[in-house]
Amino acid sequence: MKKIEFSKEAKATIVASIRRYFEAELDQPIGVLPAEFLLDFFADEIGAHYYNQGLRDAHAALLRKMEDLAEDIYLLERDDKNKGTAA
Repeated sequence: MKKIEFSKEAKATIVASIRRYFEAELDQPIGVLPAEFLLDFFADEIGAHYYNQGLRDAHAALLRKMEDLAEDIYLLERDDKNKGTAA
């Protein structure tokens, strides 16, 4: 699997969020560099689990839409009272 990478802006936003969490929930300030290391650790170690779950969720949503589409098409079918003639 390709390494999970974030844009510079996205990484800055995530790092800021990690720092806020440490400060608010753990009463423990964390610097930018340690927060970046933590983000990299999570991306490397557990990122694939979230990514794969996202793919499974997208696949399930697509299947539901395809079933809906198949049903809509079935409802458009017309009763063939004149078998053998063009519709």
